[in-house]
Amino acid sequence: MTRKYSPHRLRLGLIVTVIGFLVFVLGAGPAAYGLDRSPPVGFVQIAVFLVGLAIICIGGYLTLMNFWRDRERSIAADIGLRLVSTGYVVAVASGMADVFGFGTQPLPKVPYFGPWQETGVLIGEAIIGLGFVLMLPFATRESPTSERKPKRKKIQLNLEEK
Repeated sequence: MTRKYSPHRLRLGLIVTVIGFLVFVLGAGPAAYGLDRSPPVGFVQIAVFLVGLAIICIGGYLTLMNFWRDRERSIAADIGLRLVSTGYVVAVASGMADVFGFGTQPLPKVPYFGPWQETGVLIGEAIIGLGFVLMLPFATRESPTSERKPKRKKIQLNLEEK
């Protein structure tokens, strides 16, 4: 049985994903590393967890595209890739809404990561998850009756007039 994927690329993608998760946790919950210095979520924390989310997306892309190495990607996989990108854009726009000027606390105040921004980031992450599910290469099974059917021959019509 031959492998249809490279174990080295698979390992690289998973390592990148784990590193992205660790960076994401550093931004989302710095208390897990003993680094929590203030109760409100600030700009640096938001930026760090969004960078971690980007690294997770890159690692997931590397991992899942490895399974499509020897064959053409399906339309669902292409849509999934675009959903991952769109979900990340939704998460960044929601997380940095105050910095971009359309949040509840316009600058020069301290950016505020409130319930609306949190909901937007969660929606972006859900879209990313849906994209990753669509990028999975599902195996196609042939029906048991397809073996009994004779293969059709291609017939070429010669429509040229002499």
